[in-house]
Amino acid sequence: MHDLRFIRDNPETFDAGLALRGAEPAAAQILALDEQRRGVSTRMQEAQSRRNEASKAIGKAMGQGDTETAESLKAEVAELKQTLPQLEEQDRVLSAELNDLIARLPNLPMDGVPQGTDEDDNQEVSRWGTPREFSFKPMEHADIGPALGLDFETGAAIAGARFTFLKGQMARFQRGIAQFMLDFQTATRGYMECAPPLLVRDEAVFGTGQLPKFSEDLFRTTDGRWLIPTAEVSLTNSVREQIIDDLSAPLRLTALTPCFRSEAGAAGRDTRGYIRQHQFDKVELVTICRPEDWQAEHDYMTASAEAILQALELPYRKMLLCTGDMGATAKKTFDLEVWLPGQSAYREISSVSWCGDYQARRMNARYRPEGAKKTEFVHTLNGSGLAVGRTLVALLENGQQEDGSVVIPDALKPYCGGMERLTPA
Repeated sequence: MHDLRFIRDNPETFDAGLALRGAEPAAAQILALDEQRRGVSTRMQEAQSRRNEASKAIGKAMGQGDTETAESLKAEVAELKQTLPQLEEQDRVLSAELNDLIARLPNLPMDGVPQGTDEDDNQEVSRWGTPREFSFKPMEHADIGPALGLDFETGAAIAGARFTFLKGQMARFQRGIAQFMLDFQTATRGYMECAPPLLVRDEAVFGTGQLPKFSEDLFRTTDGRWLIPTAEVSLTNSVREQIIDDLSAPLRLTALTPCFRSEAGAAGRDTRGYIRQHQFDKVELVTICRPEDWQAEHDYMTASAEAILQALELPYRKMLLCTGDMGATAKKTFDLEVWLPGQSAYREISSVSWCGDYQARRMNARYRPEGAKKTEFVHTLNGSGLAVGRTLVALLENGQQEDGSVVIPDALKPYCGGMERLTPA
């Protein structure tokens, strides 16, 4: 959500920021609606004030025996009682239209974020690790996985496309990956483990920015709730409608949850394999902090995700996303892209975003600076630490052997019941 006062004071700057996100100018329409609403609000306040004055004057006139004036005032009050509901309805309609217009607009990018339209315009920041050299032609995970327990056919038969059934050692392997990530982020990086709801109400998905514009990417239940697309929704909304008295230390939260996405905007992409699923597990990282702490927290969260890849010995690169490739709620985003030898390409495995006060305004989440009477909006950050399924894919492709087995990294062995490698059935 955007600060209306900022738009009033900086309409050209606001439209320039929207243009960088590929959005049409909106300041003129917003300000026109705002002026209409404020005009109606002024008339409504004047009418309420006049009704109160006239009501008092009726008693005075009656006391003085001036029935003519009293009757005239009564007629005026009666007319105002009819006018006020009309003005209140106009105010409600204009306020809703204004709020809906602003709510559909993306966040403005931070200065210095590279300009661009898609992933081709992202900037590489760094690389870690050297891709392994194979003595044989490496295969994609979709070809390795079925013999190891990654059952695409059964998943599709039960639930349809983009669902997978994991069996035996593969199910244990995925569970081990997830538990390793969660333990690492809590014990080593200091994030607080949470077990949040998987079903949320409209205001929660509005708060993190999925509503009203991206409802087609979500699954909705018959009673009007939403399945979370990521634990970001539940974790970030844990501070909605709150005033935090002490935010000197950032609030760092993490959760391992199933995530559910319709993938409506990704039709035809990654239809083969385990990369883009309707249901998947992810360890999510969320931070609530003061505005002055966002940069340090963005770096810390990114490093927390990188540390998982390094512990699992997976080569990756860090990308700074351009204005056209960032999520709608972000002001700045780093993507981590893991090397997949089967595809001979780097693929996204984590996005770490700073959202400024965009989500906080939608949630009305504030804090009280030390020694201050006035509250301020918090800043929010979110990132993957990591997507479990995509990590599994990377481990299969990078650890594959010529005989079809897959070597398990040392960091994961304690989480996999002593397994040294996955072996084909």
